[in-house]
Amino acid sequence: MFPLERPRRLRRTPALRRLIAETSISPTDLVAPLFVSEGRDEPRAIGSLPGQVQHTLDSLRTEVGRLHRLGVGGVILFGIPARKDERGSGAYDPDGVVQVALRALRDDVGDDLVVMADLCLDEYVTHGHCGVLAPDGTVDNDATLPLYAATAVAQAEAGAAVVGPSGMMDGQVGAIRTALDETGHADTVVMAYSVKYASALYGPFREAVDVTIAGGGDRRAYQQDWHNRHEALREVRADVAEGADIVMVKPALTYLDILADVRQAVSVPVAAYQVSGEYAMVKAAGERGWIDEGAVALEQLTAIKRAGADFILTYFAGQVAEGLQA
Repeated sequence: MFPLERPRRLRRTPALRRLIAETSISPTDLVAPLFVSEGRDEPRAIGSLPGQVQHTLDSLRTEVGRLHRLGVGGVILFGIPARKDERGSGAYDPDGVVQVALRALRDDVGDDLVVMADLCLDEYVTHGHCGVLAPDGTVDNDATLPLYAATAVAQAEAGAAVVGPSGMMDGQVGAIRTALDETGHADTVVMAYSVKYASALYGPFREAVDVTIAGGGDRRAYQQDWHNRHEALREVRADVAEGADIVMVKPALTYLDILADVRQAVSVPVAAYQVSGEYAMVKAAGERGWIDEGAVALEQLTAIKRAGADFILTYFAGQVAEGLQA
């Protein structure tokens, strides 16, 4: 008679657990979202995102250097312009805040760190939506696409290795891919925010980028309905067909079922974004002593990777990378 199976014996020591771990996190799996503000003399702390700041150009360069030394895989930039207008011109201005920062970071790190740029209009328009508005106040999908294309070209010319269209406009990936190819930027990677839900977890981010949606509105008419699962795959397949090199699921932890579905459906790399609200909840509980903040952060990131993410955008990138090196 065979002895009873005792799987516990494989968990007996830390060395055994490390040896057989199915999923692990390394700094190279992480991308740090960073905010850079135009015309600011000093970094400004973001109250609802403890540990995160609106950077000056100088403090951004310092932080990116630190993350690079920690082995973090990449950074993604979000801009806070000094002025906004109805067409979001700061997004595609060659001298806009993100383009200035991209050129500086390119000088600093070259291709040794993956430098990405979020591609949207919401930070740059007065009304806070992700595109230009039609006369009736709705977002005009088709009128927005040329502005996304212009933004992609401006970001690529400034040095972005990856552009990340996040506005959830139909046809955005195709418009951006075509514009990049036609202007000599065929090697620029398009990371599509393909599955972006109209989540209640984005509040701290909107504080971070100084965005208020006009009239107390929301983005449910173009971001995905969080009640639904199957439409996520339609969005992903459409973006891949239009030329997306990477697809993303956002938020991450609350949508692990969607992330697993997407991983099974496509062969391109899959990113996941642990969003501001997911981060802020862990920080708040940690500050109150209710949880071990670092342990929970690592556990959650491991769950996201286990569900299928090839890499993770997370505000914990620097903190977790430091912990892994300790």
